[in-house]
Amino acid sequence: MFFPKLPGEVYILGHSSPVQCTGVFCPAIIRHQRGDGAEFTRRNKTFKLVYKEEFPTLIEARKREKQIKGWKREKKENLIKFGRPII
Repeated sequence: MFFPKLPGEVYILGHSSPVQCTGVFCPAIIRHQRGDGAEFTRRNKTFKLVYKEEFPTLIEARKREKQIKGWKREKKENLIKFGRPII
């Protein structure tokens, strides 16, 4: 069930290798921790939260997630390091 009025969070998970996973927080982080979330977390058993943004609704969080997922790695890394997507 989807609740668009609930607050949402966009997160980026990091790993010791230079790979990243971006998603929207709801029960997703719990699934990732169990290893049955995205392919990233099934392949990479150890990961950490490296970036998070909060939004008033899940709809806004999903829009931002889609935007970030469309970026190249360098732009995502700058978002993590500097809090903004410097190119």
